[in-house]
Amino acid sequence: MFGDVVDNEMVLNGYGRIVGECWRWLSAQYPYVRLDEWVVMPNHLHGVLILGETGVQTSSEPAGKSLGRLVGAFKTISTKRINEARCKVGGLVWQRDFYDHILRGEQDLNRIREYIAGNPHRWAEDEENPCMWKKD
Repeated sequence: MFGDVVDNEMVLNGYGRIVGECWRWLSAQYPYVRLDEWVVMPNHLHGVLILGETGVQTSSEPAGKSLGRLVGAFKTISTKRINEARCKVGGLVWQRDFYDHILRGEQDLNRIREYIAGNPHRWAEDEENPCMWKKD
């Protein structure tokens, strides 16, 4: 849906570019969100979000969105924009849940960065690759 892996590199289509723009939107919209390593794959996204201080909190202003709400905001905005681009009201783009992992130190962060950066190189064997699914 978001492009293809060609010669071990991800080549985004229009929908994939929307996903990338919406991922970057998170850090523009929420000043306490910093993007680290990320990659849009043909049918999913891998990314590291670093959450920091939210600034001054007032009684009427929440301290900041949780990780789940941030991912939900990303999914909402990207789904809306993709559906507008494909002229399809209410079309599904993302699965309901997401996988998260708390990074515990620099070594863990570097391991995940390498995993994300290398994901296009492993696409041919990835279980998310529809070409890997058995045909019944």
